[in-house]
Amino acid sequence: MTIRVLLADDQTTVRAGFKLLIDSTEDMHVVCEAADGKTAVEGSRATSPDVILMDIRMPGMDGIEATRRISDDPALRGAHVLILTTFEHDDYIFGALRAGAAGFLLKDTAPDELLDAIRVVASGEGLLGRGLTGRVIKEFAAQPAPAEPAPELDILSDREREVLQQIANGLTNEEIAGALHLSPATAKTYVHRIMTKLQARDRVQLVIFAYDKGLVRPRPQDR
Repeated sequence: MTIRVLLADDQTTVRAGFKLLIDSTEDMHVVCEAADGKTAVEGSRATSPDVILMDIRMPGMDGIEATRRISDDPALRGAHVLILTTFEHDDYIFGALRAGAAGFLLKDTAPDELLDAIRVVASGEGLLGRGLTGRVIKEFAAQPAPAEPAPELDILSDREREVLQQIANGLTNEEIAGALHLSPATAKTYVHRIMTKLQARDRVQLVIFAYDKGLVRPRPQDR
């Protein structure tokens, strides 16, 4: 399966470099380019990409607003936004993740790592490494937590809640399997089932959901 990629960046040279790299692979190619957020949204609707490499700072509509509009469009449920930027400020990270981004990378990421990130995001896994998971937890620690878990969690079985808690703690499928004494295949099935029930695009959205709804509460050392 070839991964269809949309490039959204206001710098022509940056787009050209990414396009050259992506089109040089056998399993992905660029289907559309955009120099601003509005064009990225329109291009996504026209070409239905699997992954959108989205810059944050662009003229007119920025990358975070474009990500929000793409994520809110039911016709684009198969599209995953991977934020690429030169900025590593928490405001950008949390704004992008809350808008529906599946991952966050700096533009100076090594070429092989960027291609691997595209493949991970296209698979629906989301790109939320342990370091970024910790920063997300600290962000939620600064916000009032619900007194009780939200009723939206009632759709999940007890075991699914346990799996979601482990996802929110940053564990991989293999680590979840070990922690809950499941086979890796069973853990993967649970993760897929949870994503389907919660209509989540990827693991990143599951992490945010778990904290937003009070299923997981930051520990004192995370504050």
